Amino acid sequence: MQMCSVVHGTQIKQINPAFSGPRDMIGLEVSPESSLVDEPVKIQAWGLLPQQTITLRAWLEDEKGQIFSSRAFYRSDMEGKVNLESSPAIGGDFEGVYPMGLFWSLKPSIPFFRLIKRDVMGSPWYIHLELYPYQVISPLHEETPRVSKIIERWYVSPGVQRLHIRKGRVRGALFLPPGEGPFLGVVDMFGGIGGLTEFRSSLLASRGFAALALAYFAYEDLPKSLIHADLTYFEEAAQYLQSHPKVSAAGVGVIGICKGAEMALAMACYLPQVRATVCINGTNAVNVNSLGYGDLLLNGIPYQAEAGLVTDIGALKISKAFGDPRTPEHQDSILPLEKARGPILFLVGDNDQIYDSLFFAKEALARAQKYGKKDVYMQCYPGAGHLIEPPGSPFCPVSQYPFLPLPLMWGGELLPHCRAQEDSWREIQDFLRRNIPHSPRNKL
Repeated sequence: MQMCSVVHGTQIKQINPAFSGPRDMIGLEVSPESSLVDEPVKIQAWGLLPQQTITLRAWLEDEKGQIFSSRAFYRSDMEGKVNLESSPAIGGDFEGVYPMGLFWSLKPSIPFFRLIKRDVMGSPWYIHLELYPYQVISPLHEETPRVSKIIERWYVSPGVQRLHIRKGRVRGALFLPPGEGPFLGVVDMFGGIGGLTEFRSSLLASRGFAALALAYFAYEDLPKSLIHADLTYFEEAAQYLQSHPKVSAAGVGVIGICKGAEMALAMACYLPQVRATVCINGTNAVNVNSLGYGDLLLNGIPYQAEAGLVTDIGALKISKAFGDPRTPEHQDSILPLEKARGPILFLVGDNDQIYDSLFFAKEALARAQKYGKKDVYMQCYPGAGHLIEPPGSPFCPVSQYPFLPLPLMWGGELLPHCRAQEDSWREIQDFLRRNIPHSPRNKL
């Protein structure tokens, strides 16, 4: 609809904010339209009125049929353009200049769902980007976008191989980059949900590492729960990876998050194959389950269920439920990191609501100093929560947990947490490349 007024005898058109010219004049460009999830994309719009407020929306459907979406409002410049590399969001799910903000802030339509890619080889995330030439306050399903694009976000690059592993007791998936190698080998582990999680391993392989996504309970014929961890299982996994003909023979790296970080630290302390270790939001001691290795037995520090708190959104916060390893009765549960044959990097979010991971990392650094081990490092990310994952993983502060009746608080704040994911992904790759020895394979 158009309205007219007269100023100094001249007829001036006042244009309804919802109108911005012919449909085919408005453009939306996303570049590249197919990429790995850890790669940035450029989003631009044009053909708008000067200083026009628009809504950009992103959404995808996960493998279980759940919808995740985000939206942000932008104001075009005097040329009728919006460029997310320079144009600030003025509202919606975030504010400020964040070119990847629409991806960071994807959230579930049903509360407490977490976005996890399970089938990394079969298909990408198909992310729909939509432009509305006005500020959309009502539910977006009631509106029709003026222009839209569908882009692909992959967890694996072309040529990467996935091998399903059932070798001896070892269960998991090995991801190999294209080529003959030998590649730097990395054992990759996730936390207390068990099963097999592959998306970090597939991305590591896409960046040139031979990555073994290792399951250690609640998968195939492995124990259904982690009551006792047998370190010889993890040793068998490290030996398998190191002996693979496409993997450097001089040693492997290990990366883990949560309980996986604890297992990674244990491997570093006792296994000669481990030459570089990354612990993301873990502890410096064995917790809950016991850990055995030959004649060695470390009892886990008991979990204090009464110390868990229920938040005002009905989620469980358990960061105070893990015991203090400094107390005399728990000294024998501390992992002797001074025995590690290579460097250790602790990555922690200071808003972790699962562990007090900053405290545990500081305790680890103090022990390293006490015993003269100089290659233990910590990177702390203010405002980051527990789930520090590769870039492209949307911020997830709370979600359902398979073994608890209430959702679990992971912690963190949107923008600092997602910045931490981008920074830590670079740190992880640089650390592993610097510290895993590279040696050629002898050819017969």
